[in-house]
Amino acid sequence: MPLKSRHKKLNFSRSLLCTIGFYVWAIIIGCVMIATIFLLPKSLFKWLVITWAKGNHIILHLVAGITFEVRGRENIPLEPAIIASKHQSEWETTVFLLLLDNPVYVIKKELGFIPGYGQFTKKMGMISIDRLGHARALRYLIKQAKKSINDNRSLIIFPEGTRVMPGTKIRYQSGVAGIYSNLDVSVVPVIHNSGMHWPPRSFRKYPGKIILQFLPAIEPGLNREKFMFRLENTMEEAMSDLLTEVEQKN
Repeated sequence: MPLKSRHKKLNFSRSLLCTIGFYVWAIIIGCVMIATIFLLPKSLFKWLVITWAKGNHIILHLVAGITFEVRGRENIPLEPAIIASKHQSEWETTVFLLLLDNPVYVIKKELGFIPGYGQFTKKMGMISIDRLGHARALRYLIKQAKKSINDNRSLIIFPEGTRVMPGTKIRYQSGVAGIYSNLDVSVVPVIHNSGMHWPPRSFRKYPGKIILQFLPAIEPGLNREKFMFRLENTMEEAMSDLLTEVEQKN
């Protein structure tokens, strides 16, 4: 068998094994969550959620050979803030549970219908929105975002609105500007290259190091146009630099 074919077969096997590992671990921890969702206080339930996230990353490391490096830790906010992250794979849907203290994710409404996961999102106060709800959905998002910030919890939002391959540019959604305009908090942009190792809408996983970088915060008080321009340009320029660095190393 040619070397390239052997590598493809090995990658397929490791990717499949990794996916199976995710499902088995999710079933195990999910059964515990469902059994205890009405019994455990949020503090202990949060520990279960973090344990689930840690388990996913251990599986990625041991089976798929994927690790990660965090840069810009000095930019991680000490006060509640909006974390505006690049969205490339399922990886970033758990990593912030490990890096931040009890963050709130903005997720699509459909995820709340998944047995077990839906109960988890409600218990942990995640914000599920109807992406077709337009103005009504934005009003709901702003209301829930204010509540999260008042509860001393940072908000995780993906401005692109969908998973995008590294290097692909799409228009940022306006929801993040709506939140920013109504909350007097900073926005911390975050970039990473997870899609190079776990492409969007694919079970394939490629070994290597994911680099995640917290960028300097955007202060509150800008108008919507200036904010969106600054957010998008800051993230896209930093993303371009990161991809150039990775390509040069390879």
